[in-house]
Amino acid sequence: MTTVDPLYGDGAAATGAAATDAFRSAMGRLPAGVVVVSVRWKGTDHAMTASALTSVSLEPPMLLLCVHQDARVRDALDDVDTWAVSVLADDHAPVADWLASPGRPAVGQLARVPHVPAPRSGAAWVSGAAAWFECRTARIVPAGDHDVVLADVLESREGDPEAGSLVHLRRRVRGLR
Repeated sequence: MTTVDPLYGDGAAATGAAATDAFRSAMGRLPAGVVVVSVRWKGTDHAMTASALTSVSLEPPMLLLCVHQDARVRDALDDVDTWAVSVLADDHAPVADWLASPGRPAVGQLARVPHVPAPRSGAAWVSGAAAWFECRTARIVPAGDHDVVLADVLESREGDPEAGSLVHLRRRVRGLR
């Protein structure tokens, strides 16, 4: 097995698709929590799986979410300022996979996912999640092929204290207890 010195590398820098693949693989080593982001838009529930969500501030409570510029949820955020987040529990891998699958229908995509409406936005909170947030968009900033969404947290709730979490690591979702 050949190892590469992290400071000096192997003398060749990756470019183009190779650089993108190298970046994706390297970032895949950083575990990330898996959530469902949902919004009620034009009378339809829209949802997506995300792993780029983090706390920004406790006072006031704020979250940061990264959304691909081509995502339906991203389109909805231009029209709807309140939305919901469900932090998936360790047994929610099928939910994460379904809401990350390309080509899923826009209408009825939550029909197979047990959920309840969040109190303010009416967006879906996934039943049995480890935690839930309801958010209001404060600012959207373009960043490469994604947009960074800064949000004020309007409400947060914790699920079953015994629930584990779902994380994304090395291109797979994994349950943690």
